[in-house]
Amino acid sequence: MARPLAVAITGGIGAGKSAALEAFARRGIPTLSSDEIVHRLLRADDEVRTGVTERFGPGVADDRSKLGSLVFGDPEALAWLEALLHPRVVREYVSWREELGRGADPPRVVVVEVPLLYETCGEARFDRVVAITAPRDVRARRAKVSLDGREERLLSDDEKVRRADFAYVNDGSLDALDEFVGSVVARLGVAA
Repeated sequence: MARPLAVAITGGIGAGKSAALEAFARRGIPTLSSDEIVHRLLRADDEVRTGVTERFGPGVADDRSKLGSLVFGDPEALAWLEALLHPRVVREYVSWREELGRGADPPRVVVVEVPLLYETCGEARFDRVVAITAPRDVRARRAKVSLDGREERLLSDDEKVRRADFAYVNDGSLDALDEFVGSVVARLGVAA
């Protein structure tokens, strides 16, 4: 089995992780989003749905904003939910990467968006890390949710940048972010 180089994208809410992931995908690199895995688990995993229903009540697994409002103000509830979801998310992206590596023409690189990479000590599962940051006011404008109560437990952008192999302050255009991703792809030695 040829193991693809595993790259993680991390950063704060509204920093542009998903846009960076899309820029890698446009270059033909297989990509996966941890957030999309979580959404699918909440929709389709019977154990997850049962656990969320038992803990928070009927219909909560289908209403992410309600679930968010219940857990982001309650550290114990958030810890419970993360303990339920994170191992499943990790299993899924590791399995996905291994499956790609077993293919007839395995990719040289795969990229996974992992918002809580450092906070969950997940960096050891990756060969390279890309940190996408942006000033708080920029992230607040971009975010689809309030940043209040969601960021206090996160590592600072400075610390993420210090630990990452590649870092980008995403306070400009999507074209500029795309150019940054292109430079990372080139530095990884992957034909775009």
